Parts: sequence; C-alpha cells; structure tokens
Amino acid sequence: MTTYGIPLLVLATTQSAVLTGLAFALEWIPRIGAFTVAGTLVDRYGTARTFRAACLARALLVLAAAVMLTVLEARTPGATVTVMLLAASTGVLTEFSFVAAETAGAEASRKAGARAHRVQAVLLGIDQTATLAGPAVSGLILDHGGPTVMLTTLASFSLLAAALGPRVQTSPADVASAQRGLRAGWETLGSLPALAWLVGGLVASNAALALLQAAVPVVVVTELNHSSADAGLIWSAAAMASLLAITASRNAIDRWGLWPVGAVAAAVTATATFAVAQADTYRGYLVLIAVVMAGEGSLTVVFRTLRSRLIPPEVFGSTLAVTVLLLLLPFPAAGLLVAAVPPAQLGHAITVAAVLQALGLAVALARLRTLPPSSA
Repeated sequence: MTTYGIPLLVLATTQSAVLTGLAFALEWIPRIGAFTVAGTLVDRYGTARTFRAACLARALLVLAAAVMLTVLEARTPGATVTVMLLAASTGVLTEFSFVAAETAGAEASRKAGARAHRVQAVLLGIDQTATLAGPAVSGLILDHGGPTVMLTTLASFSLLAAALGPRVQTSPADVASAQRGLRAGWETLGSLPALAWLVGGLVASNAALALLQAAVPVVVVTELNHSSADAGLIWSAAAMASLLAITASRNAIDRWGLWPVGAVAAAVTATATFAVAQADTYRGYLVLIAVVMAGEGSLTVVFRTLRSRLIPPEVFGSTLAVTVLLLLLPFPAAGLLVAAVPPAQLGHAITVAAVLQALGLAVALARLRTLPPSSA
C-alpha cells in the first residue's frame, strides 16, 4: 500500500503528473540514505526490535498525515506539502522494516541448506500476496473512501505488522562490528566478485522495473483515462502472476537447477518489458506488466537464493544494506525521469530501459555461471 498507494494519493491530491513523478523520487531517495543506518541497526540490535520500531513509527506518521488531510483542501499548498513529505518519510521507515525482515529471511535460508530456494520462494510468496492486495486496496479505498480512509487503513496494517512481527530476536553483532556498518558492507561486496555481478544484474533489471512503477500511474490515469483503482489493479494482477511464477519456480529449480530457471526468467522479463513500451491500451498494459512481474518473480527467487549463500552471516545486515542501496538507485532516477518526460514519450524511455535490462541480465548470468566456485 505504501509503495503503490502513496503515488496514487499524490496524483489524487495534486492532479499533477509532474508532482507524482517527483513524489515517486522523494519516496525512494530517502530510502537510499536509510540503508546507511538500517543495516548497522539490524546488525547491532537485531531484527525484532528494529522491525517493530519502524512499523510503529510509520503508523504514527501516517495517522498524523490523515489528520492533516482532513482539514486541508485538495490541490492547496498545505495538502501538497503534506503528501510529498509523507512520500519521503514512509519510504525511510519502510526500508528499516525491510532490512530487518530480509535479515531474518536470510537466517532461515542458511538453516535450510540445499533447500534455501524453497525458503526464498515462500518468503517471496508472502511478499507477493501482500502486493496482490495492496495496490488494489489502495486504489479502491482512494476512489471510494478518500485519502483519510486510505491512510487510516495503512496505519492499521502497520500496527498489525508491529504486533505480529518477529518473536525471535536474531543475535546482534558486537558493537565494534556494528559500528563498521556501511564500510563492512562495501568491503564484503568488493571481496566477492560473484556478489558484485549479482548486484549488477539486479540493478539493470530494477532500472526497467522502476520506470514501469513510476510511469504506469501517470500513463493509466492521464493518457488512457482510467481511474486510480484501475492503476492499482494492474499491480495487483502483476502480483498474482508473480505469485504463480514463484510457486512454479520452486519446483522448476528442484528439477532443472538455478541457472536454467534464471536464464528463462531473464529472457521473459526483458522481452515483456520491451513489449510494454509498444502497448497503447489498458488491457495491454495489464497483461504485459503481469508477464514482466512473473519473470521478475522467478528471477528474484534465483538471485535471492544466491545472495543468501554469498553474504557471510556476521555482516549480512550491513552487506544487504549496501546491495539494496545500489538496487534502489534506479527508483528515484525513474521518478525524476517521469517528472521530466511528457507522458506520451514515456514509451521510448521504457524501450531503452528494456534493452539495458536484457544486456545487464545476460552479462550477469553469464559471469555468475562461469566464475570459479571459490569466488562465491
């Protein structure tokens, strides 16, 4: 609801495609800065404490914004400032809870040994189930209940997450190790060529995905004349396709292994992204983005399984923070691009992103396949 609902809220409040693109950038830029702190806090204080604190803070922040929007009229400077600040601050808090959850998931993967890909598939299935509901719920509530109801619902889910969060605290690192923070992550990334290539491939893929996420609300609402609920429905349909692909990839990896599944998923993802650039109907966007996310879901199972094997447990939080920091760089760039490019020209930008995605994934998978085992 945060990732997809807040940009829709900005568009509904400001009626501006430029501000929606800027809000998408504001939602992601602070997240990048948050990772310099989040990994260190998780390594130092553990997953449970960090996760609960982030969820509680987000609930309070969203409720405060809901109160503000009840007394401010839409398209006024006060309302615009409120939703733009909300986009930035919720992005930060979301990443603290994300790093905590990913660290706990990596611990579960290591304990699973050779069945780590099954653990990652289950974790991704949980993510995608939430993503299946979140965008559609955001769009429907925004259309029929308004911003205050949507934000109150989001706050309720944040409080529920805090209540149901991790019960078992992962072992915090010693203070000296935690204080190394981001530097430890960079050192780990530099010492593992396989991890560096893995991150490079994901950055290329995320660049295309970020542009789709930033562009779709603007294209669907302003160019195709559909509602916010229709824009949210696209990502819910995409989440369903991704969930099915994740379930299928779990069995496919058991049968054929990581590399064949990764290669097929990369080809499907890049081809579908290129096709999105040529789409000119709502149905075309819905179907093709669902295919993109299906390929992305399978690819993520492969890459997250490899990541859990590559990063040493004692510096996982810090190294994860560095890798995800790099993976998030395309998102604010995509928001700024959407703000700068006329909606009718966004298809050309998506075409370029699809070409770069295909090249990046091909090179990364080839290098990962040929690196000696010692590098991993």
